Amino acid sequence: MTNKGEVQPVPLERLLLPTDMDGRQGTNRAGLAVTKQIEADNDLEATQVWLAEFRNSPHTLRNYRKEVERLLLWSLYELRKPLSSLVREDIARYQMFLEDPQPRDRWCGPRAQRHSVAWRPFEGPLGAGSRRQVLVILNSLFSYLVEAGYLSGNPISLVRRRDRVAKNQKTETVERFLEQDLWQYLLEFVDKMPRETAGLKARQERVRYLLSFLYLLGPRVSEVATHTMSSFEESRGKWWWRVIGKGEKEARIPVNQEMIAALERYRVSLGLSPLPDSDEKMPLVLNIGGKRGVTANMIYRIVKDVAAKAADQLQATQPHKAEKLRKASTHWLRHTAITHQADAGIELRYLNKSARHSKLETTAIYLHTEDDAWHDAMEKHRTQKNSKDEI
Repeated sequence: MTNKGEVQPVPLERLLLPTDMDGRQGTNRAGLAVTKQIEADNDLEATQVWLAEFRNSPHTLRNYRKEVERLLLWSLYELRKPLSSLVREDIARYQMFLEDPQPRDRWCGPRAQRHSVAWRPFEGPLGAGSRRQVLVILNSLFSYLVEAGYLSGNPISLVRRRDRVAKNQKTETVERFLEQDLWQYLLEFVDKMPRETAGLKARQERVRYLLSFLYLLGPRVSEVATHTMSSFEESRGKWWWRVIGKGEKEARIPVNQEMIAALERYRVSLGLSPLPDSDEKMPLVLNIGGKRGVTANMIYRIVKDVAAKAADQLQATQPHKAEKLRKASTHWLRHTAITHQADAGIELRYLNKSARHSKLETTAIYLHTEDDAWHDAMEKHRTQKNSKDEI
């Protein structure tokens, strides 16, 4: 890095910290009396240790890296301070910066590859919800570094959560999901995908199976990429999916007959037996050649690609639905799975076990029944009023 204004900020993997700002002499560094639990000597190394904790959750890792990267770059380029010297007032300045990143040409630009000279940390100002999420992520970072004996204190812990009471009083619902009709449209689109060649057929079969897996079992994408076929197991005549998920917690998810049919179809298309053996080491999803598993990033790209193509076909007749479908991702399908299960009347305690949330309150935000009833009541009131007007 050079003096402020001379160069554009660069991604974390290309960032070179000058010795006077690498954090070795940071004013918030823990004293010698504290035993460090990590080997990191500078701020960049310390943040990389924290990020490595999320290496098995690619989506989370990308989001957390983005926020750490932004704060680190802002601290260096705008404040000329290392991360380990930030205080509460600096965090307040950063909160204001997130509302309007300036100078705009340095900090903002259209989405670009990380290796591109056009890359910028931001696309534009962050909304209130995004800014709150930034604080949550950065609070986790600082808390970790304090616990690791790298930092003396966490400046974000002093931030007042002014919206805490209002947030607790407000009923939240999940909005990033596909309604039933849009989900069915996506499935019908996949059914009509070309199958003229062996390669096209293999791609179509894989997409069918992958969408079924993401929808019927509601997994996180990292779980699909890291588990094998033997994670399906039969017990007392019923099939279960045994998964080791977030926080290394193990769980069993019921596998219904629709999922069994999807699994059998996919395996037969690969020339395998319909159901896996208990010691089978084959990945849950294979590349087109059928030789090796695919990464979480590849699964994400497969879903984004098919959703985008389906949205293109829908654009001319229903542009508002096409816009929503274009946003769909693997995590959207997890939300879709839980939401549709809730709509079907599955009890909250079962939803919670399938979603593997630590709190029932987290699962409860997928319940839209009250909103639907409210909307129906208002529609009924409008209909009755119109009838009286006609009389």
